[in-house]
Amino acid sequence: MKTKSGNNTGLPLEQIPPQNIEAEIAVLGSMLISEDAIAQTIETLAPNYFYKDVHRKIFETIVELYDSNSPVDLITLSEELKKKGILEEVGGPAYLALIANSVPSAANVQYYAKMVKEKYILRSLINVSTEIIKRCHQSAEDVDELLDSAEKSIFEIVSHRIEGRVIPIKELIKSSIATIDNLYQRKSQITGIPSGFIEFDSLTAGFQNSDLVIVAGRPSMGKSAFACSIAEHVALDEKLPVAIFSLEMSKENLVHRMLCSHARVNAHKVRSGFLSPEDWTRL
Repeated sequence: MKTKSGNNTGLPLEQIPPQNIEAEIAVLGSMLISEDAIAQTIETLAPNYFYKDVHRKIFETIVELYDSNSPVDLITLSEELKKKGILEEVGGPAYLALIANSVPSAANVQYYAKMVKEKYILRSLINVSTEIIKRCHQSAEDVDELLDSAEKSIFEIVSHRIEGRVIPIKELIKSSIATIDNLYQRKSQITGIPSGFIEFDSLTAGFQNSDLVIVAGRPSMGKSAFACSIAEHVALDEKLPVAIFSLEMSKENLVHRMLCSHARVNAHKVRSGFLSPEDWTRL
């Protein structure tokens, strides 16, 4: 269903979708007075994040000028929109002048961009929710397929919250020095999470935040046993939560393996059922 503004959101006609036109204008105005603002904004926003179609077209044109290393200002933007034949469609020179004069500086562009993005996410949630409700009422699909589709749609919206931007090193120096000073004051061989293997920890100083550790080896060389031993140590001895995702073992096999390891019981005895009373006691 279309709203009065012509946006396809699935909302009743009397309801206006979430939007912040002032923030959209402020973002575009900031981009017209600062190339740094353009660089910051394109890391956060895409054309479809803007509610007004004219703002999408202006944003796209600014980005095109920026990507072609052309100067971006009121004159070059007007000329480029004229070449495309859409200058009057987006409001003409008067509206572009209004946008350019909407902010005194580009200092708050990231704040304005965040507001625009949040409204876009809300509109996306409304669209997805409306579609899910419609499909639920139709009851023609398999429930599991419908759940998978709904989950995928929601995750796609969640992915828009993940922001990545180029961070100048000067923003990181202070926190990095503070971290190094903290390590200097502690003077510990293990500054991360211990694995339970003393020699391994002496080489790595423990598992650190953001570490990606790959254990490689030929089949049946003990990779899974090694990983499970680390998980067992961290969970039982360090009292920290651990999640295990396995593509080769079932959850039951993983639990059996960890039980046998912790209880020092032969795994073959568990699989065959030939457990002694002592084995049962240890388990």
